[in-house]
Amino acid sequence: MKLTLSYALFVLIVGVAVFALGFLLLRFVPEGNLYADSGAFAPRRTDLVEVFVRYATWTLLGLAVVGLGGGWIVAGVMLRPLRRITDAARAARDGAFDQRIALPGRRDELTDLADTFDGMLARVTETLDEQRRFAANASHELRTPHATMRTMLEVARSDPAGADIPRLLQRLDDTNERAIRLTEALLALARASRGGMIERRPVDVDAVVTELVAELSGGLTGESAVRTPETPIGASTLAAPGVRILRDRVETVAVTAGDEILIRQAIGNLLRNALLYNVPDGWVRVTVHVDGRHVIVDILNTGPLLDAATVATLPEPFVRAAARQRGRGDGTGLGLAIVASIVRAHAGRLELWPRDGGGLHARLRLPRT
Repeated sequence: MKLTLSYALFVLIVGVAVFALGFLLLRFVPEGNLYADSGAFAPRRTDLVEVFVRYATWTLLGLAVVGLGGGWIVAGVMLRPLRRITDAARAARDGAFDQRIALPGRRDELTDLADTFDGMLARVTETLDEQRRFAANASHELRTPHATMRTMLEVARSDPAGADIPRLLQRLDDTNERAIRLTEALLALARASRGGMIERRPVDVDAVVTELVAELSGGLTGESAVRTPETPIGASTLAAPGVRILRDRVETVAVTAGDEILIRQAIGNLLRNALLYNVPDGWVRVTVHVDGRHVIVDILNTGPLLDAATVATLPEPFVRAAARQRGRGDGTGLGLAIVASIVRAHAGRLELWPRDGGGLHARLRLPRT
C-alpha cells in the first residue's frame, strides 16, 4: 500500500507540474478577441483557461486512477521476491533451516539479499550440525573414562582377594588424568571460540616458538640456525623414540596481536601432535617467518602416510585419523580443534597438508602487527 500510494502521488505531482506549465503558457494569450474586425469568433484567454481547467481536472483524476492501479500492480511485482524471502525467513524461524530461497532472475539488490540469506542459512545449518556432532561426541568422550573407572571398580569389588590394588590404582589414576585433560581441553575450546573476549596485546611469535621448542626438547635453546639434538624428546614421554626437533631460524620480526596464552597453546598443540604422531628416529621441523601481512609458523613432521581427505577432517572435534589412533589411545581428539578455534579468534588461518613420504605439514597463519 505504501509503494502504491507513493507511485500514485508521484504521477499526480507530474500531472500537477504539467498543469502548472499549461497555466504559464496561457499567460501569453491576449485577453481580447484577436479577430474582432472580421467578426469571426476567436477564443480569449478566459475561454482557454476554462477549457484547460475542465480537461486538466479530468486528466488528473485519470492519472490518479492509473497511478493507484498501476502502482498496485508494479508494487506487487516488485514485492513478490520479498514475499518469497519472508516465507523462507519464517520457515527458518520455525526451525526449517534446509529451505532455500534460490531467487531466479538477473542480479539486483533483491537477488543479492536472497543469496546472502541463503548463504547465512547454509552457514547456520553447518554450525548447528557441527554443534550437534560436538555435543554427541563430547558426551561420549566424557562418559568413556568414567565408565572405564566404574568397570574397573566393579571388577575389583567382585573379587577383592584377587584384585591387584597397585595396578588398579595406577589405571584409575591414568583414566582420571585423561578425563581431566579432556575437560581442560573442552574449556580451552570454549574459551577460544569466544573471539570477542580476547584481549589483544603484542605477542612475539618467534620467542614463543623458541620457548616451546626448548621446553619440549629438554634444553634446546635454538641459538644456531638448525639444532638437531640426538637425545629423544624428554618433555613428551609419549613421543616415538629418537624424535628430534629441527629449528630453522629466520632473522625477522614476527609479532602478532592477541592472547599470548592462547597462541602458546595453539603452537604447543601443533608441536605435541607432531611429536606424538611420529615414527621412531623421526623429526619435527619448525620455522617462523613473515609473508607480507602475516606471521607464519610452519611445523612439519615425519609420521604415517595420510591422505588429503583424512587431513581435511582433523580440525573437527574428536576426529582422529585411524593411523594416528592406533597405539596413541590417550589423545582427546581436541588438539587441532582447539588450534583452529584459537586461530579463528585471532583472525588467522590453520592450513594442513599431508607430507610427501608420511607425516603432516601444519601452517599457522596469524595477522602481523
